[in-house]
Amino acid sequence: MEDLPLPALFEQARKIHLTATESGADQDLVKKGCEALGKCEDMISKLGLFSSNETKEDISTTNLKYLLVPFYLAELTEKLAQDDRIQILKTSQAKLKEFISFCEAMELVPKEELEASAQGACNSFADRRALKIARFRRQRAAEAKLTEIKERKERRGRSAKAAALSTPVEVGEEEVLDDDGEEEREAWLTTISLTICKAFDLLEMLKKEEEMLSAIKEKQLKEGEKEFSQAILDDRTKKAEAWHHDAAARARYTKPTPPITCATFAQDVIEGRAKVSQAHDHKHQPMIFGPQSLIGGSLTNERERMAAQVFQPGYRMPTMSIEEAGLREMEMMNKWQERNAKMFEEANSAWYKDSPKLGPSEDDEDDDAAQEKARAWDDWKDDNPRGAGNKKLTPCG
Repeated sequence: MEDLPLPALFEQARKIHLTATESGADQDLVKKGCEALGKCEDMISKLGLFSSNETKEDISTTNLKYLLVPFYLAELTEKLAQDDRIQILKTSQAKLKEFISFCEAMELVPKEELEASAQGACNSFADRRALKIARFRRQRAAEAKLTEIKERKERRGRSAKAAALSTPVEVGEEEVLDDDGEEEREAWLTTISLTICKAFDLLEMLKKEEEMLSAIKEKQLKEGEKEFSQAILDDRTKKAEAWHHDAAARARYTKPTPPITCATFAQDVIEGRAKVSQAHDHKHQPMIFGPQSLIGGSLTNERERMAAQVFQPGYRMPTMSIEEAGLREMEMMNKWQERNAKMFEEANSAWYKDSPKLGPSEDDEDDDAAQEKARAWDDWKDDNPRGAGNKKLTPCG
């Protein structure tokens, strides 16, 4: 299980749950399923697939199936055979409550179920009967819808197969199959609706079984006063431990876990190319431009971390200190002075200064040629004054 990606691990746990639910399974297989579902929960929490700020519309189709992990774990936990049956029932109930509360946050629980849960045990017999009838009808409707989707998918597959056998397809002319993403999403949402109905029924059954076992245990313990008092203390200790354990489990959804900052790495973990245990080796952490970046110290509490992420400065933060900027400017000035000195040296060693002096005849010829060139240039400037050809370009030309 250590090397399996999340989809393969979930599919394996789902098959174990299906086998244990339909035909029964031995305790080793049930424990293996519980272990696989526990690993699924850890991977979902570390990958941050769900958030308490999301609804069912915000969750992608590929991630909808992972909402069923707590329910599958509750059902498999209930099938474990141990001496302390009451503890097994409490653990299973805690997982069911976790599943229902998260579905409620995702806006998947019907309104009548929420109203009945808010009223608690104050419901009358008629109200409880009406609620069970409505729940049974929703369950039957969900099962019929799943059957219809399955038959429609099989019928479409048979039609496509028959069409492929009857009509030869040339290379490069293959037809693209219709995208059944909406159908898959509808199937998973219907499955979750069916599972919510089963979760409420299972929760009521486990509560009644726990009450019966607690009454039998209390009656047996009343025979001896010392044993009874010690059992009461043990029971209170277990209740406190279970409460802390449930609070830690609920904190995964109420308080978001530190997410993986790189979406590519999260996708690699989901598809099996990387492991969740390698997340601590990931170096691309988000930059926090807050007060702690100015003082260079570490954060002391959660409040300072949130303040550093929220209250960002309205200007660009400095990338270097004043000393570093001065040293860089001094280095630029030194380079500029060296370049100027090199240019002056090249100017002082020009060819007309280093070349030998010409004879008097050559100087006279050069002077005459230069004078004629200067006169011609003066005559041309007299005939063509400055800006004479650009009068059309000026506004008042």
